Amino acid sequence: MNAITLSEIHIYPVKSFAGIQVDAWKVDAKGLELDRKWMVVDREHQFLSQRRLPEMVKVETRILADSLQLSAPGMGSISFPLTQEPGPVITTSIWKDDCPATLVSAEIDQWLSDFLHTPCHLVYQADETVRQVDQRYAAPEDKTSFTDGFPFLIISENSLAVLNWKLPAPLPMSRFRPNLVVTGCDGFAEDTWRRIRIADIGFRLPKPSGRCPVTTIDAETARYGKEPLKTLSRFRKLQNKVYFGQNAIHDNPGTLRIGDEILIHETGAPQPDLP
Repeated sequence: MNAITLSEIHIYPVKSFAGIQVDAWKVDAKGLELDRKWMVVDREHQFLSQRRLPEMVKVETRILADSLQLSAPGMGSISFPLTQEPGPVITTSIWKDDCPATLVSAEIDQWLSDFLHTPCHLVYQADETVRQVDQRYAAPEDKTSFTDGFPFLIISENSLAVLNWKLPAPLPMSRFRPNLVVTGCDGFAEDTWRRIRIADIGFRLPKPSGRCPVTTIDAETARYGKEPLKTLSRFRKLQNKVYFGQNAIHDNPGTLRIGDEILIHETGAPQPDLP
């Protein structure tokens, strides 16, 4: 039997901006280091994402020696330090959570406001800030950054292959914004995983990922479409939600590398429990 291995690692330093694919990356208490450490908020300090501003998909991120660089069409690039001086702290809202966040700079705010055509601020989550993972699925000590709720999203290559076989035109994995992509297993095998180990890091997979219209946004045009939600709704729909991929929580810090073997320690009934 072929080994199941880690084939891709993706980090998204700024929530809803383009991600970065890496060959190896550290995992800290909140997930992949620097993943969703920054977030854009509106004037009311509500988080902004591609759901409201699909043009966010066009903002690319790049990690330099000691800074994070943003670039966007017609805007050139701008950067700021990865380690920042303490600044003004505001209370931001992300779904049902109120989170303290620190403003980055007026210069970055103006750059983003100009590109996104709406007043906004870039904020970051201080290392000492604690945001708990949804306690219906997690332990009290489980933490996350500015994610939608969980530190990791795991998808297998063959799950996408099954979906692409059903789609009118294939889509890239980037549409689904996973953190970890795995190979060597059947399509949707991850639906049955409950506990796995990658390298020396244990993971729990407590619930499937419900997908939203962000998956239909074309990265080149920033326009919404119908796929993949139209097709997913035909065979991955339960109680008016469609699912693709599994949310995951890590047990300990460590380092992940492409090619790491994935050991399945516990399985269960497929989630979601599709008819």
